[in-house]
Amino acid sequence: MSEQSATADLPGDVPADPSPVQRALVEWYEADHRAYPWRQTDDPYEILVSEVMSQQTQLDRVVDAWEDFLDRWPTVADLAAADRSDVVGFWTDHSLGYNNRAKYLHEAARQVRDDHGGEWPRDPDGLSELMGVGPYTANAVASFAFNNGNAVVDTNVKRVLYRAFDVPDDDDAFEEVARALMPEGESRVWNNAVMELGGVACEKTPDCDGAGCPWREWCSAYATGDFTAPDVPTQPKFEGSRRQFRGRVVSTLKEYDELALDDLGPRIRVDYAPEGEYGREWLRGLVSDLADDELVTVDERDGETVARLRR
Repeated sequence: MSEQSATADLPGDVPADPSPVQRALVEWYEADHRAYPWRQTDDPYEILVSEVMSQQTQLDRVVDAWEDFLDRWPTVADLAAADRSDVVGFWTDHSLGYNNRAKYLHEAARQVRDDHGGEWPRDPDGLSELMGVGPYTANAVASFAFNNGNAVVDTNVKRVLYRAFDVPDDDDAFEEVARALMPEGESRVWNNAVMELGGVACEKTPDCDGAGCPWREWCSAYATGDFTAPDVPTQPKFEGSRRQFRGRVVSTLKEYDELALDDLGPRIRVDYAPEGEYGREWLRGLVSDLADDELVTVDERDGETVARLRR
């Protein structure tokens, strides 16, 4: 099955050829990303510790605790041999919360030692058999340690897919699109990259331009200005809003090489009248805004304003 046919029936508005989307994201991530120390290792033990610590704890706070933990118990064998009360005490001293996570981490280390001869399971199914390791954590460890995971789908990834490609707010839809977008055999870099995108560019309050989001060219939210998402409060009414008509301009220009304003206007608004309230001047302002956002190119030609989608 070709990439184009594989994406044709996906929910939302995923490009028929996903390769430019994939390439843009990976290149953006590899050019510059937050240098957390667990991104510099493929040791499953070190990665599992980071994943468990970062559950409901800000990543910047995790760094010191992660380094201190590994100084004290450098290997999974060291942790397995530790006294559980010491591990729980460490968790409390570092204000990591939910002490059960410390107990589960300790138990998982003993499982690796006793049930697996010190060898780690290498796929999500095997890792999920470890104590306290749920599907998300198992997939993260498989991806980042062994490059053998599935597409990660967390709250940040859902937000990105919802905004960028109009993926419906449905877990199955998010899973399907995330799986189709991830390049085969590249779970390590892809999952890091898409989570980085959600963490620095497509947060609840997005920073599309400041973070140089690599998906602006394809992003529905960037085109329309509607940055609502499953975990973001609803914005003001969309119907009849400027955001709606920005989106209609972009969608219409996708179908045509270029359009003069008086040809574009009736296609986005049934009550368009060149000299009316919603006429030529109103539309010129709309396409000028899109030109400022580098989504549309506007030319003056033979006395007419002509708009075309920027490629």
